[in-house]
Amino acid sequence: MNRRRVVVTGIGMISPLGISAPECWSSLMAGRNAVASVPSSWRRYAETASTIWAPLPSIDWPSLGIGRIEQMQLDTSGMLAIAASSEAIRDAGIGTSSADAKKNTFHLEGQAPDRCGVFMGTGVGGITSFVGNLANHVMSPLTGDVPDPAVLPPMPPRFNPYAVPSMMPNAVSALLGIRWSLGGPNLTFSQACAAGTVAVGHAFQAIAAGSVDMALCGGAEYLCDPYGGIFRGFDIARTLAAEGSDAQRANRPFDRDRTGFLFAEGGAAVLVCEEAEAARRRGARAYAEIVGYAENFDAYSIMSMEPSGTRIAEMVAAALRDAACEPGDVDYINAHGTGTAVNDEIESSVIERLFGATPLVAATKSLTGHCIGASGGIEAAVTALSIAHQATHACHNLEHPIRDLRFAREAGPCPIETAITQSFAFGGHNAAVVMKRTG
Repeated sequence: MNRRRVVVTGIGMISPLGISAPECWSSLMAGRNAVASVPSSWRRYAETASTIWAPLPSIDWPSLGIGRIEQMQLDTSGMLAIAASSEAIRDAGIGTSSADAKKNTFHLEGQAPDRCGVFMGTGVGGITSFVGNLANHVMSPLTGDVPDPAVLPPMPPRFNPYAVPSMMPNAVSALLGIRWSLGGPNLTFSQACAAGTVAVGHAFQAIAAGSVDMALCGGAEYLCDPYGGIFRGFDIARTLAAEGSDAQRANRPFDRDRTGFLFAEGGAAVLVCEEAEAARRRGARAYAEIVGYAENFDAYSIMSMEPSGTRIAEMVAAALRDAACEPGDVDYINAHGTGTAVNDEIESSVIERLFGATPLVAATKSLTGHCIGASGGIEAAVTALSIAHQATHACHNLEHPIRDLRFAREAGPCPIETAITQSFAFGGHNAAVVMKRTG
């Protein structure tokens, strides 16, 4: 059977750069980063080598369709996923009708529920709900119901009856299936920093194979616990950017003076992907066509890339074969580009080995920071937007490139016919999605 074509028809995004896809795109093109000092309260528990992060903008949840009861029941990662999916569905031009007003659930008009799937990635799921409820469980007997904030750290006012579902990693997918009444496959991928890319890839494969006709896919993550413990975990591993004399210049992927990645509070991106002919029949606008996907595993280290980059190169080559493309066809690469010393070195060496200095290389994390499990979804969304707008953002703070590649040094127009977005993760997970310009 011939493989069906798959297009991206809707995008929703929340990141440290904005609470909608247009706002995030505008910030990227303007070169606005999101660097700030970490919450001062975190310093009560530990002194960290890095003291900067990329916080999310203030979010008015009711304006994004998430009411008071949902805010009490859900982890922030789930709320981010719901909000991004709402935007993506509107952006795709898919109408909705109420399924259950009390539950705040909906039907998607013109879509067969059992032919619609959800494929979402997350690195740690509802870890902040776990931390908060654990704090309540441990400290309540010591303090009564409300601790003295001058003596003990903040904690939720009660142990949440929804603690278990709020901390489940699969909640980011389940919540979307429930919200939009989708009865097709509902899958969660937890390949750390590659999770969002893996989710988009599996959604593409399902549509292409005819298992589903439409999918919501991407990634969601929220990493701000009230004590800074998650941040400390990355800091003690010496993976985070050191601010030096200028915090605004600390995040610098692929630069000779890079010191680590900028930890982001969280984010989410959801793409609506559809079978191309069905999208055409309903008059949908297509940002890009997904044409290839591959993933593999280093089998080397729980924290480090395999130094030769051989498995990464094999994975990228497999993605190109799946897309029926040659390396010379690729115009644009949205790189993993974390800003850590070893990762950037290996990734750039693989790009040089496979592509030379031909494609334009962008590093979205240089502006958004690293959103862990949401990163791959965000970068897939940015790649689709770059193709649609025929433009790219710059690699922020790139002054002394580590290799003679064609890095995006300025934001602006860029002809893109074929693009790759790629991700690599703790554990050794590698994944890449290939996209093309439509029509």
